[in-house]
Amino acid sequence: MKKKLYKHSLLLLIAVMGIYLSACKKSDSPYYDYTNTVQTYKGTAVDYLRSKPNTFDSLLLVLDRFPFLKDSLTNQKVTLFAPVNENFAASVKYLNQTRKAEGKTPIYLSTADPLELAFMLSKYIVRGNLTSSVYASTVDGISVTTVASNYPMHVKALQADASGFVGGGATTLEYSDMYGSTIRLNWVTTNTNAINIKTNNATINILTPLHNFGFDEFTYRLDQ
Repeated sequence: MKKKLYKHSLLLLIAVMGIYLSACKKSDSPYYDYTNTVQTYKGTAVDYLRSKPNTFDSLLLVLDRFPFLKDSLTNQKVTLFAPVNENFAASVKYLNQTRKAEGKTPIYLSTADPLELAFMLSKYIVRGNLTSSVYASTVDGISVTTVASNYPMHVKALQADASGFVGGGATTLEYSDMYGSTIRLNWVTTNTNAINIKTNNATINILTPLHNFGFDEFTYRLDQ
């Protein structure tokens, strides 16, 4: 099922990349120690990422390889589930440990297969500028789609207990790759550390550093 869904979504992504390039010729634990001190930022989503050195350097590096995704975070109304440097580092480390055992040369974000990397990155950019209130409106969460290939993802709001009140604490989000399945056991899920950071064009939710970029498929897609 994963391979069938992946093939369909990758074909859509190839088409989107082709349209963009043609136009250019005439773009886990939720309790990690991260403090969200900015709820509103005057600038685009990309501007916000740039304003946080040592946090989103890897994400910005990958975005520079794919102007059409970078354009989405600059000019479109989107929601970004932002991976931090640690998310990329863990995935690259495991990939290259695997490749070393196989006698293969290492692969890095700057040299990884562009179609595979763009497909994985697109999973983190969702259509529509959505805040946590949208997800909290239903107990089971909602399905969302990615900007580049209309790939289905799922978001669920969780509210912690506090001061003796059930559901009275901070809200976090579960962000899941469903892999085309309605069975939650088949999903790969991560959590957020900070949510509802508003920029001029987007809402940014920051993922826990324990998440492996690519939803556990980084090695599978790139170790070819």
